[in-house]
Amino acid sequence: MKRKTLLIVVLLLVAGSVFFCSRRCGHEVPVINVDSIFVDMNKIIVDKRVKQAEKTFTEMARNGLNGVVLYAEQGQIVYEKAFGWRDLNSRHKDSLRIDDAFQLSSDSKMFTAEAIMLLKAEGKLDYDDDVRKYIPELPYEGVTIRQLLTHRSGLPRYDAMADQYWPDRKKPFSNEAMIKMLAEKKPDPYGTPDGGFFYNNVNYALLASVVERASGQHFEDFMRERIFEPLGMSRSFIYSMRNDTLVSLYVPTDVQGHDLYRKGPAKTQNDYLNGVMGDKIMYSTVGDLWKFNQALDQHLLLPDSLQREAFAPGSAQWNNGENYGFGWRMSQDYPDIRFHFGWWKGYRSLVIRDERLNRFLAILGNTTFIIPTDATFGFVADTTVRLPEAEPLQ
Repeated sequence: MKRKTLLIVVLLLVAGSVFFCSRRCGHEVPVINVDSIFVDMNKIIVDKRVKQAEKTFTEMARNGLNGVVLYAEQGQIVYEKAFGWRDLNSRHKDSLRIDDAFQLSSDSKMFTAEAIMLLKAEGKLDYDDDVRKYIPELPYEGVTIRQLLTHRSGLPRYDAMADQYWPDRKKPFSNEAMIKMLAEKKPDPYGTPDGGFFYNNVNYALLASVVERASGQHFEDFMRERIFEPLGMSRSFIYSMRNDTLVSLYVPTDVQGHDLYRKGPAKTQNDYLNGVMGDKIMYSTVGDLWKFNQALDQHLLLPDSLQREAFAPGSAQWNNGENYGFGWRMSQDYPDIRFHFGWWKGYRSLVIRDERLNRFLAILGNTTFIIPTDATFGFVADTTVRLPEAEPLQ
């Protein structure tokens, strides 16, 4: 309706001026090209949004962003650009490219959640199943899949446990090793199941193992066959050290992660905890993230009635204005936005969906530069410039 209203106003103004001129000047009334008027107006709006994006993200790059940005609105990409270098320590610096794959870090969780939702749709699990139905050796009672999805399990952190008990940091620590150690060491939980929201990577690491046991496939294979390939996400993959006996020095990727120190950036080395999947360690591009976002909007993986559950608060109880759905964060300060941050071993990322304005932003970086929340959320939620909504096909 907004597009029609805008078009009607424009037509009335143009028609009025043409009619007035024809009466005063004696000219024939010309045929009004409605499509060209709308296209010209739409271009003005898009150009203004592009200028805003260029200003926002160029300033961010001046302040330290080394990465790739993609912004889209109303189903069309408005702005995309790469800033900086693939390897900041290389003597011959190679510029970042739009289609470069970065580690998503915790932004991987939205994909792990989608895998669980696919299995739910197939009847292979239920959100309120006890996790021990799939991982019977887990020594904690009353934890459900839904509580893992929404970070309300009360389970202990696996990384702290591994730092204390894993004997050889040169060997990968896997999901199965994590489960075995939880069963043997039984570290104290931090809370009770459904006792409150507490963000914890162990939840999504266990969900990856649930995917494997419920589907009968390796997690990385399930993700490739059920999500990446069907959506044409050709540059996306789960980095797996499943068959590795030693931790390689660096993850084999074109885009190196970097830690930022006073003496300059240092290339991030591989880590024994990178053997754990589900909570992190997915690689993707801004373009592939855009394809995933479109698939969610167009219900290519799940019907809308099921997909909407991912964006609903996990509980009526909020924690300091924060809540969590299935792989998506939410804030009471931005009620229409669903988002996720990522930060792990030299990579930073941010993915934002504005549900009301139909906007999408992905930022992938290969340094520990903190992506500013105010600038990014403010840009996405800005209502002063908004592309006209496309009319549905008749």
